[in-house]
Amino acid sequence: MESFKRFGSSILDLIYPPVCMHCSGVTGAADVLCAKCWMKMRPITHPLCPVLGLPFEYFLGKGAISAEAIANPPIFDRARSALVHNEVARTLISRLKFGDREEMATFCARMMVFAGSELFGDNADPLVKKDRPVLVPVPLHPGRQWQRRYNQSTLLARAIARQAGLKIEPLLVRRVKPTRPQIGLSARQREKNVNGAFAVVPQLLEKLQGKRVVIVDDVITTGSTVNAISAELKKNGVERIDVISFSRVVIGIDDEEI
Repeated sequence: MESFKRFGSSILDLIYPPVCMHCSGVTGAADVLCAKCWMKMRPITHPLCPVLGLPFEYFLGKGAISAEAIANPPIFDRARSALVHNEVARTLISRLKFGDREEMATFCARMMVFAGSELFGDNADPLVKKDRPVLVPVPLHPGRQWQRRYNQSTLLARAIARQAGLKIEPLLVRRVKPTRPQIGLSARQREKNVNGAFAVVPQLLEKLQGKRVVIVDDVITTGSTVNAISAELKKNGVERIDVISFSRVVIGIDDEEI
């Protein structure tokens, strides 16, 4: 049976060669990036702000945090993102979000698991395992989800849960107020747009039993959405909240710098 599947896959690859998820150039495997597009990505790695996860140009010393975290401390505890939101990351998220490319969530999640390793803990350590968090995806309003058919943040959270051995509570937070798309809004407009938009389901909150929560989002721009969710969770007694996203907007870094 396995050999038959491999044969069938080989035939399909001849008829429909696998292509790069970004530029659509022919690749040797499905659901990957070609070498050229891979090199255009900008992973966010250390040194970085321990609070917001923003990349530092150089190591600023132990405990140093970004100016953004000092000026506007977030409601959540820590945020990490896999990539700077440049042209490649933007295309991948757009195709996952609007292009019916649900399979891309697995690729994105692999990078998010690596970027969020300190948030998720280590399966090999029994002490850390007891403190492993619950994943909570950013919800869509029911009307918006009906239009799109699926929530990209839930797809990412489920893929992360499979790869990292974590639990997910996709219905813990509901979006109770329809909001306009955040694209093109200023930071203050974004904050106002999501104010009062989320609510916690009390019955599901009881199942957390004091565990940490990691909010899963596709892109962080100003952080207004994850801050609004964090405020609602903390108001309902959740003490520790982290955030993981596939990409985040970083001011001062553009595609030409890559």
